[in-house]
Amino acid sequence: MNLMNVDGYHAKIDYVEETDQFRGEILGLSGGADFYGASPEELRREFKKSLDVFLEVCKEQGIEPRRHYSGKFNLRIPPELHEKLAMTAEAQGKSLNSLAQEALQRSVSE
Repeated sequence: MNLMNVDGYHAKIDYVEETDQFRGEILGLSGGADFYGASPEELRREFKKSLDVFLEVCKEQGIEPRRHYSGKFNLRIPPELHEKLAMTAEAQGKSLNSLAQEALQRSVSE
């Protein structure tokens, strides 16, 4: 995944063949904000502009710009996988939650 960072905000970058440009979508916002550019420099400049406009609108409307995350989510998996994970966690002397958290942390650290 291609990510770009500006002022502590992250955006996913994709190439749009139809327009021969890159499109960025700012992640983790309480609303939507995107931007386009033909070069990395233009993309970064447009990211900053789009972010500034989004933050200004949030300020004017009294909206928290970043999405709130509770730290909880439901995960639906096949019962067979659930059983294997539970046994693996028990064998390692861990909770299923700890085992899952470690695996998820590895997936974002790579």
